[in-house]
Amino acid sequence: MAADLNRVTLVGRLTRDPELRHTGGGTAVCSMRLAVSSRAQDESGNWGDKSNFFDVTVFGRQAESASNYLAKGRRIGVDGRLSWREWTAQDGGKRQSVEVVANDIFFLDSRNEGGGGGGGGQGGWSAPAGGNDIPTDTSDMRSSSSSTPVDDIDIPF
Repeated sequence: MAADLNRVTLVGRLTRDPELRHTGGGTAVCSMRLAVSSRAQDESGNWGDKSNFFDVTVFGRQAESASNYLAKGRRIGVDGRLSWREWTAQDGGKRQSVEVVANDIFFLDSRNEGGGGGGGGQGGWSAPAGGNDIPTDTSDMRSSSSSTPVDDIDIPF
């Protein structure tokens, strides 16, 4: 029998600041809400934006990084899987939700873009599932190999 596929990739903006909590075992869990917009044409032919909202959960060091460096309005990418859960609410009613459990999150805007706070440095970079700390200074990440100018003839295309 073939294996099923459960994978989702989203790019959007946070609708609120990330919320960090910890499990009983001490694992960091960060909850975020992501707005993903698309353009669509309505019945009368007018173009407009339509937003879809997704709950995103991330675990471990990525959760801590997201909590420390992301804020409402920041643009991020999420690569993960869908997870369905069901529970009984305090009023006794059954509740259900589908959320995105992130394998990787990508910080897509610089400190000067998007909402307030934090930043993933200049340009985008990801917080890998292995959980590296987010650098506070990205100047060492840029190539400083040579100051020799590049001629058009050196470019292979």
